[in-house]
Amino acid sequence: MKAARVDWRYRLGVTSRAVAAIGGGYALAAGFAAALSLALAQCMPRVEAVLAATMLAWLVYAIAAGWAFYARTAWGAWGGTLLPALVLGACAMAPQWMRGAP
Repeated sequence: MKAARVDWRYRLGVTSRAVAAIGGGYALAAGFAAALSLALAQCMPRVEAVLAATMLAWLVYAIAAGWAFYARTAWGAWGGTLLPALVLGACAMAPQWMRGAP
C-alpha cells in the first residue's frame, strides 16, 4: 500500500481552519456574550445576565469551532465565524456609539 502524499495547500487549509476555529470562534463567543448580556440586562439583574450570556457563549464557541471544519472552504470557515462576530460586536457597541462618546 502506497502512502498518500499531502501537499502544502492541504496543510495550509487545515491550519487556516484551526486558526478560524480558535480565533474566530473566540471572537464570535465574545461578541455573542457581550450582545446577549446587554439584551438580557433589560429584563434581569445585570450579574445574572452576564453569567447566563457567558455560559451560552461556550455553546456558541463549540458550534463555531465545529462550523470551521464543516464549511466547504477555509474562506467559508473564516466568513462563518468573523462576519457574525463583527455584527454581534457592533450590536454590543451600539449603545455606546449612540451616546456620542467624546
